[in-house]
Amino acid sequence: MYYCYIETPIGELLLAGEAGTLSMIGFPNGTMRRDPEPDWIYNEQALSVVSGQLQEYFAGTRKDFDLSLSLSGTEFQISVLEALQDIPYGQTTSYGAIAKQIGRPKAVRAVGAANGRNPIPIVVPCHRVIGSSGDLTGFGGGLDTKEALLRLEAENSSSLL
Repeated sequence: MYYCYIETPIGELLLAGEAGTLSMIGFPNGTMRRDPEPDWIYNEQALSVVSGQLQEYFAGTRKDFDLSLSLSGTEFQISVLEALQDIPYGQTTSYGAIAKQIGRPKAVRAVGAANGRNPIPIVVPCHRVIGSSGDLTGFGGGLDTKEALLRLEAENSSSLL
């Protein structure tokens, strides 16, 4: 597994993947804070496409990612991660709406748990999922980070239409 870091407005992100496939993005803080494993190899070039697309996202010039992803988890968890990718840039949805979308309307809490273990945040936009009341709910990078990502998208969504 290759890894590198990218400096962003929300802090330094850890990127990891291999053979052109992104496997993980780790935040600098929060429950999704990650460190490289001892056997990982530092290689910026191996993740240059990922870095470039993330830099474009944070600059407000990219709303969709075109990356090969390695999604991991149970069949249910992967269905949630795939549904998250359908949430348009600059918009939000609820855990209940995702549960309905995947055909499991009573699995709202399980959707929340799958959302919370998303190994590829930002690219798989779990930050776009909020509580049914409209409140921001838990986020692996911290609620301040979630709010910053949503604000970035709100500020740039009209310029990307």
